[in-house]
Amino acid sequence: MVSNPIPLPKLTLLQEQEDESNSTSNSPKQTTSLLSFSTTSPHNPPSKPTILLISLLFLTTAAAAFAFAFLFFSSSSSKSHPRLHSNTQFSRPLTKLRHPVVLLISSDGFRFGYQYKTPAPNINRLIQDGTQAKLGLIPVFPTLTFPNHYSIVTGLYPAYHGIVNNFFRDFSTGESFSMASHEPKWWLGEPVWETVVKHGLKAATYFWPGSEVVKGAWTCPLSLCAHYNGSVPFEDRVDKVLRYFDEPSEDVPVFMTLYFEEPDHQGHKVGPDDPQITEAVARIDSLIGRLIDGLERKGVFEDVNIIMVGDHGMVGTCDSKLIFLDDLAPWIDIPKDWVQDYSPLLAIRPSHGYSAADVVKKMNDGLGSGKVNNGKYLKVYLKEELPSRLHYHASDRIPPIIGLVEEGYKVEQKVSRRKECGGAHGYDNAFFSMRTIFIGHGPRFAKGVEVPSFENIQIYNLITSILNISGAPNNGTLSFPKTVLLPHL
Repeated sequence: MVSNPIPLPKLTLLQEQEDESNSTSNSPKQTTSLLSFSTTSPHNPPSKPTILLISLLFLTTAAAAFAFAFLFFSSSSSKSHPRLHSNTQFSRPLTKLRHPVVLLISSDGFRFGYQYKTPAPNINRLIQDGTQAKLGLIPVFPTLTFPNHYSIVTGLYPAYHGIVNNFFRDFSTGESFSMASHEPKWWLGEPVWETVVKHGLKAATYFWPGSEVVKGAWTCPLSLCAHYNGSVPFEDRVDKVLRYFDEPSEDVPVFMTLYFEEPDHQGHKVGPDDPQITEAVARIDSLIGRLIDGLERKGVFEDVNIIMVGDHGMVGTCDSKLIFLDDLAPWIDIPKDWVQDYSPLLAIRPSHGYSAADVVKKMNDGLGSGKVNNGKYLKVYLKEELPSRLHYHASDRIPPIIGLVEEGYKVEQKVSRRKECGGAHGYDNAFFSMRTIFIGHGPRFAKGVEVPSFENIQIYNLITSILNISGAPNNGTLSFPKTVLLPHL
């Protein structure tokens, strides 16, 4: 039996209350005016001529201020992005499809800002005619592929959906999870495709982590659930999704996924700033163009709610930014078999009989001594003492000791002669380099609107709101979709 994370509390309501509380506490404090509106004293009333003069001055000033404000705001509003619902009060009606459709697209490792590295006319068309997160989408921690893809479709933090890393080991059974593990015991929560099917609707998935797992109402039917095969050309994936729209309108799946491995693969090889990344981004843009063209030919482009995201960003790494665990030997020996993962997320489970708290103290003593090369760039925690914003402790699948490394640094066991540069992700999600994209286009998204950045756990509720179905309990907020989506007619 696989040990499970702590059962999920009623997090939708709980998170809603927390967000409202945080919103209140972060709002500016009201202050008393520096100069009271009334400046007269009841003991020395002003003369009538003085009152007349003040009145004339006040009226003149007010009129001038009103005229200036009118000219200023009427001019600036024509240049700035419209606020949500400013131009369109309600969602646009469907013209061909008979029901709402969501197409969720992931471009793996699409760091926020990549869309500006090269001309990307098709992605920019979605942005200009849709809604985007102004400063990017915030991934969950750890900023890795499987935890984030599954958070997007469940609305849960990894500690609650169970996929706490790309690879991990269950301590109680000795079983290991890998990206090829499809047993439902690993995959907790309720992904969107399962929610959709529970409502008697049709879903189709094309290469999304967790989609091959037969669980609950989802059976992964062959015609609607592609088993992962990285050799399938990207163009074939787009064409397969387009063929769903050849079905009679009532048979078109209401929810679909589409996945591309790029630009993540290139990012790991060359880092985020190499010209090869620009080429990978241009390729993704051409695929989005292929999708748009196909939807337009079928007359459904404006009917489909397209949500384009990435799972995480990317940062450059080089082997000059290394921290070696063997350098801690004067303080504590960290055997290789204690280490579940090295970098960028250091995860350690000491052998039986060793105190995790003692290990953490000795490691931090060594790292902070100034005698360990790059030691100051790594901080080690008991998992329950990690910053609460990471939401990374409420699962026994997470090892008791977690190390957070600074951006661009890596942890290894011992010194090696390897000298290479590339790219990595998995770091603290507070790093801007870990952000990715959110773009929404379609009848439920306002045109030309930018919204503040948000965590990807909110996307599950966005999708269920568009489809007008009730979702499973999750870490997102019920009210969030109202801040991004146009209301129904």
